[in-house]
Formats: sequence, C-alpha cells, structure tokens
Amino acid sequence: MAQLEDLVSGRTCLSESELERLHELTADWQLLADLSFADLILWVPLRKDLKSWPTGFVAVAHIRPTTAATVFTHDVIGDEIAWGEKARIDSALSNGEIIRDAEPERVGELLIKEETVPVIVGEQVIAVISRHRNAELMRSPSRLELTYREIAHALYRMVAEGNFPFPNANSIFDPAPRVGDGLIRLDVNGVISYASPNARSAFNRLGWGKELESYLLGDVGAGVSKQSATPQEESVRSGLSGKALRRVELENTSGTIDLLVLPLLQGSDRTGAIVLLHNVTELRRRDKALITKDATIREIHHRVKNNLQTVSALLRLQSRRIEDATASAALEEAVRRIGSIALVHESLSSNSEESVAFDDVLDRVIANALELTSRSAEITIERIGLIGTLEPRHATPLALVSTELIHNAFEHGLFEVGNRLTITAVRNGKECSLEIHDNGAGLAPGFDSEKSANLGLQIARTLTVNELNGQLLFSGESGGTSAIVKFAL
Repeated sequence: MAQLEDLVSGRTCLSESELERLHELTADWQLLADLSFADLILWVPLRKDLKSWPTGFVAVAHIRPTTAATVFTHDVIGDEIAWGEKARIDSALSNGEIIRDAEPERVGELLIKEETVPVIVGEQVIAVISRHRNAELMRSPSRLELTYREIAHALYRMVAEGNFPFPNANSIFDPAPRVGDGLIRLDVNGVISYASPNARSAFNRLGWGKELESYLLGDVGAGVSKQSATPQEESVRSGLSGKALRRVELENTSGTIDLLVLPLLQGSDRTGAIVLLHNVTELRRRDKALITKDATIREIHHRVKNNLQTVSALLRLQSRRIEDATASAALEEAVRRIGSIALVHESLSSNSEESVAFDDVLDRVIANALELTSRSAEITIERIGLIGTLEPRHATPLALVSTELIHNAFEHGLFEVGNRLTITAVRNGKECSLEIHDNGAGLAPGFDSEKSANLGLQIARTLTVNELNGQLLFSGESGGTSAIVKFAL
C-alpha cells in the first residue's frame, strides 16, 4: 500500500480520501481482471492541481487475471507515459467515458485489445484503468466467457459512475471468493439467469438436484438450508435476493458454500446482481476439527490441573501426619512446587489459545507464597511491568523458578529484617527478564549460588539453564538482595 503513496507523492493533486478510494479499488479489482480475462493497469495523472493540464500518467498498480494468460511479461508499476502518448487514456481522463471500440494492435507476437475506464469520485476523474487482453483468444467465446464479459462491462460502468468499489466493503470482501470458484448471475428480481459449472456443482453437493436457472436464488438457498438444524429461511432469502451487498453462508449435512452477493447498478437503478461462491466444506470441516482439538487440549490441561491438586492435597495430608519437622517441611515444599505447575495448567485450561497469561500466574504464585509465610501482614509487595503471554515451555519452568525465588526471599532475605519485596518484569522484543528484589539483610559474605546447598536455588538454577536456556544472577549488599532471571523467547 505504501508503494502507491510513494509513486504519487508530490506529483499529483489527489486528496487523502481519493487515495483511499484507489486503495479500495485495487483491493477488489481481481474480480474485474478475472471477469474480463485481461491485465489491468491503474494510471494516475501527473499534475500539481486540477486547473493544470496533466503532463502525463504514472502506473501505480497492475493486476493479472487468473482466468487467462497475462499479456505483460514485465512489471509496469512505476512506468510513466507522456500526455499524448496514449490517446485512449487521455480521452478517458478528459471525457470521463469508457473507451471500448478500439481496434486491436499487434504487440510483439500478441494482438492486444486495449480499453480504458475512468475512475470517478464524485464528479472528478481521479485515475484511469487500462484493460489489456489477447484478442485472438476471444474470437469464439463460450457462453461462460460471454457472460463474464457482460458482467465485467457492467462493473466497469459502475467504476465510471463512481458505484464500484462498494464503500466500506473490505470486511465483506475478505476473503473474496474467486470467479473460477463459481459464479451466478441474477436478474433484477433475483432469478438466476446463469450459473457456471462450478456453481452448479456446489449446489448439487448440497442436495439441489435440478438446474439452477429460472429459479429464485433465495428459494434455492432456503431449500438446501432446510437440511440444516437452523435454516433461517427469511434471512437466507433476503441475503440472496441481490438487492444489497451481502455475505451469506449456506450449510447442511452435505457441505457448506460461502456466497458473496454484489448488486449491479446503472446510475441509481439496480439491474441485477452477481453472486460469487466458494465451496468451503473442507475448510469448515477443518475448522470444526481444530475447535474440537482445542477443546480436547483444554480439557486435558484441566484434568492435569485437577490431578496435580489431588497429589498436592495428598502430600499436604501426609505432611500433617509426620512428626519429623524436616520431613514435613520437605513435603510442604513439594506441595508448593506442584501447586505452581498446576497454576500453569489452570491458565491453559481456561484459555482458547495455547499460551499462558503469565502475569495472572505470577499473581497467584505471590499470593500462595504470602499464605505460607508467618509475616504476611508485615510484608509489602510491589509489582512493576508485565510479562504478557508465554508458551507453556517457558511458562512452566518460569512459574517454578519464580516460586522458588519468592519463597527464598520470604524465608531468608526478609527473615526478621526486611519488609518489602519488589518484582520487576521486563519484556523487550525477544528477551524477557524477571527481577525479585527484597530489602532484607543482603547476601552472606562469599555467597555462590552455584555452590549453594539450598535445594530451592538448585532447582531454580537448573530450570533456568536447562529449560529456559537463560541466566540466573544474584546481587546483594546491605540493604537487599536481587535475583534476576533472564532468557530469550
């Protein structure tokens, strides 16, 4: 999109709204190229203001058809022509009319027929479309080709009258079915006057066993939708009447087709409509399979979380029955670690994405750690920054590391001295860090985390290095200790 602005910047008098109109046109004009079996080039006049005569034109966009071979082997975007070099383009700009009755011209080995269409906004011609097709391929056109060309002429007339592209229709056109996927033409009453072979095949798959022509498309759509649990007949009939731009999906037990309805206008009068359709049965089947798979995965995470909580509860019961204080404390630590893993699976079971909202997990880790310390009422905790979402392969070890470092800060750093814990999260691009700082007594002289016999620190370091491929750093003087986890995402 930026290329168009770059090509016209400082060289034309196009307003911002007119540029946006050209963007809308080039977003939808694959339809025009396919229906006319032609290459399309969009030319913008080069002039400082509307009172100035154009010095020429610059090609700002080019589209090739999917229904025929291109007539251009090279890229024409950025090419310039002087005024007077292409009389038909000059005439379309000056007169605001479509130039069609031109004799084909020999270009290399091809006989090319060129037609030009003014692009009008309001009453102003802001650009010209030149249409180029191989005349030799159209000498004996089939009914399909004749119908496509008639529809193309109707759409080009709408461009010249300012009625195409349809305003604010990007959401309806995205994704747009292709002409080759299936096309139906409706008369002004919504009766089918032509259906391409692919369109007939799509409706046959849904169970329509008759010819489509001479039937109201709304009746056909409502008829095949009756096999669905929620037919919504009136909505289907209205959407397929051809009176307005609509996106309709027909589904039953046999399949699904996606239909895009485009009214054809001549001035302010509606002359009929075209319907582009695409058989999306396989796509919807895959969508449903993914939804089922996603629900299954969430259910697995939910059951894992429940199983972990059951194990945690059993260990807690066991710890209460053990008289040995050391053994009881070890079991409590195991309960805490299992609980951290359960938090990650709880997040995954409630999230439609296969990712973990880690800030919520961290808040729960902090709350659980506070519950286990005897000085919870005296300690103030400050959270700075956010981590956001993480993949489970990062979230699970980071939750365990956070649990160990926070618990270590409560049990050692803030033991009888400090009263404040600051947790700072930083996420820059592809790197993440989590700092846990307490205002306690600081590290003991000669402290070496790699040689520490503390099981929690050993677990934190092992997980950081082996699972997160990161670093665990400690710093501390009188006045506090900082433990920093750094890893790449």
